[in-house]
Amino acid sequence: MFGLNLPLVSWTNGTIMIGVFALVVIGLVVALLLLVNSGSKKSK
Repeated sequence: MFGLNLPLVSWTNGTIMIGVFALVVIGLVVALLLLVNSGSKKSK
């Protein structure tokens, strides 16, 4: 009983999922900005 040194919470899975989610959100924002900027060019 005294030899157990197990953590109660493992943060690696949640940290990896939050990182992947942040990368997906950043990619979507960049794609949206590229689409908005490429569609609004007006030549005079």
